[in-house]
Amino acid sequence: MSIPVIDLSGADINNPESEATKRVVDELRKAAMHSGFFYVKNHSVPLNMMQRQFELSKKLLALSDDVKQKYDVRNYFGFRGFDKLNGQQLDPYGKPDYKEGFYCGKNYPEDHPFAIAKYQNYGPNQWPEELPECEKICQEYIAEMYKLANQLMQLLALTLSLPANYFDASSQDPMGTLRMIRYPPTPKDDDETYGVGAHTDWGSVTILAQDQIGGLEVCMPDGTWVAAPPIEGTFVVNLGDMIPKWTNGLYHSNPHRVKNSFSHGEYRYSIPFFYEPDYHAVISPVPGTLKEGEQPKFEPCTVGEHLEEMYSRSYKKAEENAVA
Repeated sequence: MSIPVIDLSGADINNPESEATKRVVDELRKAAMHSGFFYVKNHSVPLNMMQRQFELSKKLLALSDDVKQKYDVRNYFGFRGFDKLNGQQLDPYGKPDYKEGFYCGKNYPEDHPFAIAKYQNYGPNQWPEELPECEKICQEYIAEMYKLANQLMQLLALTLSLPANYFDASSQDPMGTLRMIRYPPTPKDDDETYGVGAHTDWGSVTILAQDQIGGLEVCMPDGTWVAAPPIEGTFVVNLGDMIPKWTNGLYHSNPHRVKNSFSHGEYRYSIPFFYEPDYHAVISPVPGTLKEGEQPKFEPCTVGEHLEEMYSRSYKKAEENAVA
């Protein structure tokens, strides 16, 4: 079993009957019904922009601990800034995640209603003054991620025989989060420490750029763990928890994990972009996924409630284990 590579070239949501669009829609439907993981190539994000983001990641995460503490994610309600090593635990039955990172997102204005309400992921970014180029580079990359995420959501709508713009209404003010992550090498002969423990993602789609080291593994429907090695110029895309809820379990959000075991003592870097709908969007089965008389497999929820619960749970778990 392997993770498919989907070539987006020629796909046009304004021309859903074209051969190229039908091919992509068919391949995407198959991937969504299997593991919920796939690569995309010919995605229109320039390779030099991806490389520039990795160069920035290395500079950011090489800053001193004093600087990182000054811009810690806990300084503001929006959860933007540096995330300390072992600060999160995504696998509730494992150990804290052996990684550190930096969160940022779109610069929502201070008078935006969601910022005024202090909803997580709509708060102020903390741009380190020690790296004045950081904001510009990140905002340009985030803009490209929004374009690609929107395209993927439109293609997903077509896979469900819905209008391409079906999900647009729930994503007028989406909660996109860019995260730059650094994984120290896994301690030798340590089978219990993971850079990220087994988990599913929480939102709609995750678009991941990974360096050439590797270490990402995906759990297939039969329980087998398979590697998702880096392929130059591609992104690894996976569906988050909102998609099974939207499709009543037809499409999957599968567990995945990371272990930096192949770097020969070097750091591993990855850059995921988490695309979530609006904070108040209610997630329930879309037309065609719930048969007459059938009960939904998941309780309807708002995106904001789900994400805040998951953030709180994973960070609280890491704190409990740190104390223990």
